[in-house]
Parts: sequence; structure tokens; C-alpha cells
Amino acid sequence: MAIKLIICDDSSFARKQIQKALPQSWEFELTQAKNGLECIDALKAGKGDLLFLDLNMPEMDGYEVLEAINKQNLSTTVIVVSGDIQPEAQKRVMMLGALEFIKKPVDTTTLERVLDENDVYEKLMSSDVHELSETVADVYKELVNVAMGQAANLLAQVLDAFVVMPIPNINMLEVSELTMMLNQVSENKDCSVICQGFIGSGIAGEALIIFDDSSMVDIAKLMKFKSELTDHAELELLMDISSMLSGACLNGIAKQLSINFSQSHPVVLGRHIKMDDLFKRSEARWKKMLAVEMAVGIESYNINCQLLFLFTEDSIPNFNALIEQLLD
Repeated sequence: MAIKLIICDDSSFARKQIQKALPQSWEFELTQAKNGLECIDALKAGKGDLLFLDLNMPEMDGYEVLEAINKQNLSTTVIVVSGDIQPEAQKRVMMLGALEFIKKPVDTTTLERVLDENDVYEKLMSSDVHELSETVADVYKELVNVAMGQAANLLAQVLDAFVVMPIPNINMLEVSELTMMLNQVSENKDCSVICQGFIGSGIAGEALIIFDDSSMVDIAKLMKFKSELTDHAELELLMDISSMLSGACLNGIAKQLSINFSQSHPVVLGRHIKMDDLFKRSEARWKKMLAVEMAVGIESYNINCQLLFLFTEDSIPNFNALIEQLLD
């Protein structure tokens, strides 16, 4: 399978240098971009599994490209190739998500070393196996829609409230991409996070239920809690509503796939924390994952809750196989 490759540099000579330095064994579909605007258009068109990016360009420079990639959640692996070798330049591009920095002029030995040290070819080829086709992604979305309908029905009966049905977002994500997404959704406010692990039929992951701390008073009203709202009481309320929500939704998914999930007891990952802090702790466990994210609302209550199912990368082939059975 060919790698979709973009070389973005305003110099045609520099683009040819990079192309000549690539490993001869690679199969790739090459797209050339003369500036950042062309590069972003190519990424949006799905032409950039791997991007070699210059920094100093007209129209839109390399820093702006990296910022746009982050803001728009564009999926690509970026290696910066630049003549600006200032330490600060290298630091900035790495903070913006670049995998590596290579100084110009690029040579075959340096490029191959960087690619080998980071297992670029292997990771790009293995990621293709896990990418969701449009048909499979549609089935995932319908599975979650049905499961969330069951969860909403349970909450409505138990709590005597109307649950606003969310539209699920389903994506293959790196930890950094997930953090950016949740920071945007939560507006980086203080949150409380409950986690519940699950495993079954070769599929494993964690359910995260993320509550905006400003929702706590209305959660107590929803749960008809009349006593003093102490820190311990808040925690009990969060655990109860989290178990109902994640458990019902997960059971709905399992039932449709004709499997069973074993679920661990819910645990608190953090109270009054930012999303950045949460996923700094999680980077050792999570690399790439299938993320199912939903914003859950309760009518007439100021409750901001994100329900997130994270399926491990190793689970995706098994999950996809079950999906394919539904399509047969």
C-alpha cells in the first residue's frame, strides 16, 4: 500500500532534494505544495499520511501550517525540514506537534536515520489497517446511536428527566489529538473525571465521563439530593450518574454485537483538573485509539457532561471484524 506523502516547500529544488533522499523501497503517492495554503488543502483532501514541511514560505509559513493542523484536527505525521536551525525554531515546531526537525540541505543518511529511529514506515503502514472505512464508520455511529438511546431511556426513567440525545463523534486519534479536542469542547475549564474500564471478546478500553465542575449544583438537583453538598457527597453523585450513563450505553453496544463486557468499578481520575493534566498522566497507557465522544445534556438543567469511550488500538481489528459480520 502506497504512503500518501506531501512535500511542502516554496523551492522546487528543495522538494526534489527531499524526494531523492527518500528510501528507494518506499511506495508513495507524492503531492507537492509550494506554500502552506496548498499544503492544508492537500491535507484536507486526505493526501498527507506523512508531511515534510519547510518553515519559511510565502502565503502561509510552516508554523502557521502546524497551528492549522492542530486547530483543524488534521491527521498527519510532520517532519520539519528547514534552513532555520535556531534552537528556538526547533523547540517551537516540536511543541506544535512535529515529529522531528531536519536541517537543510537534507541528505539520504540523515533522513533514513530519522525515519528508522521513529519507525515511521511501520507506523504509517500499520495505521492503514486500523483506519475506518466510510461504511464501517457509519455502522459504528449507528451502534452508538442505538446504545445511547437505551442509556437515555434508562436515565429518563430513573431521574424523571429528558435526556438530549447527542450526536456521536467517532475518530481514530492520537493522545495529543484527543487532548486538543477535549480542550476545545471543555474550553479548558476545571472538570471532574470518572473512569470505568471494560473488556470482552478481544475488545478493551475505558469509559470516561467528564463533568464541568460548574454542573455540580444541578447534578444534585437532578439526583434529588437534599443534604449538604460536601466534597464526599459530590463524589458519590458523580459515581452514581456515571455508572448509569456509561454502563447502559456500553451494554447497548455489547448487545448489538452479541458479546459481553466485563466492567471494572468506576474510579476517579481527577477532581477540579484540566484536560491537559489528565492526559499527561495517560500518555503511557494510550498511544492511538478509537474515540467515541458525545456531549450529553439534560433538558432544563445546566449539566455539561462529555461521555467518552476509548477503545485500545489492539482492539480495533477485533471490533472491525464484528462490524463486518453485521454487514454480511
